[in-house]
Amino acid sequence: MPTLIAGFTGILSLLTVLLFYLSTSDISETLSPQGCRMSWMSPSYVQLADFNESWSPLSHRYSLWLYREVGWDSLEESTLRRDSLPVLFIPGNAGSSHQVRSIASSATRQYFSSPHVVSSIFASRSMLPLDFFAVEFNEDLSAFHSSTLESQIAYSAQAIPYILSLYPPETQIIVMGHSMGGVVATSLLPSNNISTVITMSTPHTLPPARFDFRIEKLYRNLQTILNDDPIPIVSICGGATDMMIPSESCILPRASKGVFRRTVFTSALEGAWTGVGHREMVWCHQVRWRVARAALELSAAHDVSSRSMTLDKWLRDGHSLPPMFDQEDKFDTTNAEMLPAGERLVLRQPLESKKYLLPAHVELSDETPQKITVLLSRGSISTVAPEISIPLRISVFNCVGFGDMECVALKPEILRLIPNPIPGKSFPAPQEGSDESEGVVLFEGHIPKVNSQQWVGIDVQGADGQGWVVAGIGPKMQTTIQASSYALALAPLLITLPTDTGLSTSFTFPNLMSNALVVYRVTTQRSAIQGCSDALLSPLLMHTSHAAETHYFPLANAHNKRTLIHTHLDAPFIDQTQHFPSYVNFTIISSADSDCVQGFSRLEIAVDWSATFGRWASRYLHTLVSWSAGVASVVVFFAWAQQDAAAPMPTVDQSLGQYNQKLWRYFLPLSLIISILPFREWVYVGNKGRIFLAPIAPIVLLTASGLVCVVWWLLSALLFVIGQISTFIYGSRPEQVSVPRSTILSLSIICLIIFLFVPWQVAYVGCWLLHLYTCASSARHLAIINSSERYEAVPLVVRTRNSTEQHDERPSLSRFSRPSDAQKIKEDNLQHNLHMLLLMTWLLPLTAPVLAVWVRTLLTAGYTTPFDGDHNFLAVLPFLIYVDFASWTPGILFERTKIEKRVPLRWFFVLAAGTAIVYGSRKPFLVLDVARVAMWIVVVTRIGRRYWGGSPWTDGNDSG
Repeated sequence: MPTLIAGFTGILSLLTVLLFYLSTSDISETLSPQGCRMSWMSPSYVQLADFNESWSPLSHRYSLWLYREVGWDSLEESTLRRDSLPVLFIPGNAGSSHQVRSIASSATRQYFSSPHVVSSIFASRSMLPLDFFAVEFNEDLSAFHSSTLESQIAYSAQAIPYILSLYPPETQIIVMGHSMGGVVATSLLPSNNISTVITMSTPHTLPPARFDFRIEKLYRNLQTILNDDPIPIVSICGGATDMMIPSESCILPRASKGVFRRTVFTSALEGAWTGVGHREMVWCHQVRWRVARAALELSAAHDVSSRSMTLDKWLRDGHSLPPMFDQEDKFDTTNAEMLPAGERLVLRQPLESKKYLLPAHVELSDETPQKITVLLSRGSISTVAPEISIPLRISVFNCVGFGDMECVALKPEILRLIPNPIPGKSFPAPQEGSDESEGVVLFEGHIPKVNSQQWVGIDVQGADGQGWVVAGIGPKMQTTIQASSYALALAPLLITLPTDTGLSTSFTFPNLMSNALVVYRVTTQRSAIQGCSDALLSPLLMHTSHAAETHYFPLANAHNKRTLIHTHLDAPFIDQTQHFPSYVNFTIISSADSDCVQGFSRLEIAVDWSATFGRWASRYLHTLVSWSAGVASVVVFFAWAQQDAAAPMPTVDQSLGQYNQKLWRYFLPLSLIISILPFREWVYVGNKGRIFLAPIAPIVLLTASGLVCVVWWLLSALLFVIGQISTFIYGSRPEQVSVPRSTILSLSIICLIIFLFVPWQVAYVGCWLLHLYTCASSARHLAIINSSERYEAVPLVVRTRNSTEQHDERPSLSRFSRPSDAQKIKEDNLQHNLHMLLLMTWLLPLTAPVLAVWVRTLLTAGYTTPFDGDHNFLAVLPFLIYVDFASWTPGILFERTKIEKRVPLRWFFVLAAGTAIVYGSRKPFLVLDVARVAMWIVVVTRIGRRYWGGSPWTDGNDSG
C-alpha cells in the first residue's frame, strides 16, 4: 500500500508538471503578445587593443569593442570622434558585445539624415553624435555565478576611464545594460564618470538564479546604490512576455527624495505598446529607437535635472505629466463656436484653425464633478505627440462667465499617447507592432466648479486636413464594484457599462487582488452594434495597475475576445510596499457614439485559471528544487529513525512509501494551514498569508514529493544499467575491497586540487558520480551474492548396487535460512548509501550551475581563470570523506555514538528540510549550507576516526 501511494504521488506530480507546462507555454502569446518590427543595420566592430593588461588584469579574458555603422558615420570606421559622446553597452547572461548593434545603428541613422549628413533636428541644436562601445564577456553565464559577475564589474569599471581618456576632460559616459548587464552597470555606481544608466530587462531586486550567497550580498549592495545614488537610472521591462526573469524584479525600488528613478514597461512605453521578450529587448525597433533617441538627447543635457527631464520625455509611460508642460495661455472667445449642451466636438480632418466652447453648465449644488476628455489623432497637446506628427495641435481652457469670459489653461490629470488599434486585426500586430504615427493623444482634466456659467475652450491650431479631434464632457466618476477574487474564482461577474459617461468609463475593483500570481479574464459580450463602423477610436480597454505598467486591449477586435488582465504590482519574494495599494482598475476609452459603446455594455470578468497556473509555474522553480531537497531529507530522516530503533535499514521504496503516507495525512494539510500565516514576502512561498494564494504551498509540496519519487525511479534504472556494465567489465564475483592506507595523502591531494584549480562544486559532482557507481556496483554484487547463497549445495552421494537405501545422483539443495551478520551489514550499508544518493541527487541542482559556468569559462578563458570563493574545499570535504569511506569500508557504514543518546543525528536532516521549506524559495543556497553542516556532523560522529584508521568512538549497544 505505501508503494502504491508513492507511485500515485509520482504520477500525479508528472501530470501537474504537464499542466503547468501547458499553462506556461502560451503566456507570451496570450497574456502579453509581442509586436516588434525587426531592426536592420550594417554593423562593423573594431577591437580596442590598447585596452590591455596595463589597464585591467582581466584583459586576457574579456575585450572592448567600438561599433561603427558602415557607410553612415562621418569618419572612418576605426577612427574615434573627439566631438562625440561615449556610450558603454554591457551585455547580460550569455550575451555578446554584438547586441549593441541595434541601438547603436538606430542612434547613427537618427543623427544622420543620410550618410555623412547630420539631421537638421540635431544640427540646429549643436548636439553630438554617439560612439558606442561594448564589452565582450565571451557569453559568460553571469546570472549563475557571483564571481563571474564581480569579474565583469571589475572589467567594466576599468573600461570606463580608458574610454574617457580618449575624449576631452570632464566628459561623462552613458552606460546601458541588458539583463545582468544592467546589474553590472548599476554596480559601477557611485561614479563621477557616469552621467546616466539605462537598463533593459534587468532583474534589479531579485536574482534570477539564487544558488549563491555572494549574489545575495551583491544585491544588498545594489539596493543601497538604487536608493541613494543621485545618477538618473531608467529600467525598461518587457512584462509577461519576458520568460527569463520575473518582470516584477525589474521594477526599481523607491529611491531617496530627489533621486530620479523611472521604471517603464514596454506595454506602457509610448509608441511601443507591446510586451517584449528578454532577448528581443535589444532589437525590438519600437524600443531601441526611443532608447537611442534618449541617449542622443542626453548630449544636450549637462546636469542631473536636465538629464532626468530628457529621460522623462523620451521614455514616457504616460502616467505622469510630461516635463515642461506648456500650451497656449490665451484663449480669445470672440469668434469661438459654441456647441449645444451635451454635444461632443467631432472634427474629421479639420481644414481650418478654430476655437470651440463646450458648455459645462452645472448646478453648484450638484456634487458630481465633471471632466473634459479630448482625443487627438497624430497631432500634439502640449509636448505630447507622436514622433512623426502633423501640425495639428490642441490647447484646452477652462472659461467662466458669459460674453466677456475669463479663460485659463486647464491642467490635465491624464496626458498620454495611446494606440489606435485597427479593428479586426491582432494587436499588437505580430512581427510589426504598432505605428506610433497613428497614435492618439489622450487629454483628461477635471473641471473645477467656479460658476454656474462655465465652458471648456478647445483651441484647434495647425489644421491642414489631416488627423481628427474628438472632445466631450462627462461626469468624473469611477464605477466601484465590490466583487472579490474568491467570488470570481467560482463564477464570472457580469458588468454593465453605465450610460452618459463621456469618452471614457472607469471601473475600480477594490476587493480584487492585484498580484503577479493572479490573471483575470475579460470577455466582451457583443450585441448588434450600431455606429461603430465610423468610429475614429474603437472601444479600447486601458488597464493601469501601477505607475509603470499599462496595458491596452481593443474590445472590438474579433480575434481577441479573451482579454487577459495581469500586473506585476505585487509578487512573491519581493517587497512591493513602496507601490500603490493593491486593487484592480481599468478604463474604457472610445470616440464612438453611445450606441456603439452600448454594444459592449456587458463585460464578463473572471479568474483565468490557465494563465494563473502559468504564472505560478514560472515563479516557483527555485521553490520546487529546494522543497524537493527538503523532501529527500525527510525521507532520510524516516529511514534513520527506523534503523536507530534497532530495525533493519529500510529500502528507499519503503521510506518513500512511509513518507507519502504522512504526506497525504499530515504534511499537505499542514502546508495549507501555514500558508495563511502572515509571513514576510521572502519566507515560505511569499504569499504573505493571502488565503487566495494558500493552495500554492500544497501544490508545490505535492509536486516536489512526487518528483522525488520519479527521480528515484530514474536512479533505480540508472543503477541497474551501471551495475550490469560493472558486472560485464569486472565479472560476477564481488570485489574484495581492502582498506586503503593512503587515505590522508589522497584526500590531501584532492583538497589541494580544489584549492588551486577546481571549484568545489565540480568536486561535488565528482563525488556524486563516484557514489552513484559505488551504489550500482554494491547493489549488483549484493544481488549476485543473494542469488548464489539462496541455495546451499550438498555433496553428491554415489549409489551402490548393494545399498538398500535410495539415493539421488543429483545434488540435494536446502534453502539458506538465515543470512550472516556480514550480509546484514552489507545490506544496511547499501540502503544507507541509496538514501544518501537520493539526497545528494537533489542537492545537485544547487551546485551544477557553477559547473556549467566553469566549463564554459574554461573553453573561453583557459585554465588560469580564477573562481574566487569557489575553492573552499571545506565546503565539499564531508561529502568527499563519506563517499570515499562508503566505497571501501568492509564494516558498518554509520555507527551510532554515545552522544546520540542525547541528540539523535537524524534530526539534522529535519533541520535541512525545515530550512528548505521556510527559506528555500528566496535563498536556496541555505539548503545546501544546512545539508553540508549536517553531513559534517554525521561524518565526524558516525564515521570519525575509523576513516583515518583509528578505533571508533561507539557504544556497542547502539551500533548496528
